[in-house]
Amino acid sequence: MSLAHIVEFDPAHPQPRVVERAVTALSGGGLVAFPTDTYYGLGCDLFDKRAIERIYLLKQLPRDHELSFICQDLAEIARYAIVDNAAYRVLRRKVPGPFTFVLPATRLVPELVLRRQKTVGIRIPDSPIALDLVRRLGHPIISTSAATPDGEVLIDARDIKERLGHGLDLILDGGYRPSEPSSVIDLSGPEPVVRRAGKGDVSDLLT
Repeated sequence: MSLAHIVEFDPAHPQPRVVERAVTALSGGGLVAFPTDTYYGLGCDLFDKRAIERIYLLKQLPRDHELSFICQDLAEIARYAIVDNAAYRVLRRKVPGPFTFVLPATRLVPELVLRRQKTVGIRIPDSPIALDLVRRLGHPIISTSAATPDGEVLIDARDIKERLGHGLDLILDGGYRPSEPSSVIDLSGPEPVVRRAGKGDVSDLLT
């Protein structure tokens, strides 16, 4: 089985041809590895059920493992999640950034990525390439950490190719990424709850 190609790009100013190549892969049901402001992510089209199944298979995840997705801006979040005034104030302060927000889902969200209690995990990373991919595709993309089935997080494009390349269609090389998870902020209840303190300041949300 052939391994995915690695394509280098400028992380600060992704070249349009690189973005187009990745979006072509995503549109065709492909899986693309790309750097974010935390881990490298493995991404696919939010609305491609077969591609999502490929992610579960590649990482050998149980079907109840929760997958997050990337939106391009607050307006797009509001299409896929119910955002009340309190949640909106938190989002305004924290995006773009290394945070995953748990919010009540709208009916636009595919069943396959719904969490328990009908919530979703959504990110707007401070990552030009991730946001360019979403904008050019026209809707959100799934993003899960580039990790092996045994949980090892891969921080370099060549390691991703060696360990996961058999299941990917393209790897975007933006250099080494430190192994730092996003902070997870649950905005589905009356008060924000920090479910995981990772990269990014959550001190203003801790009581």
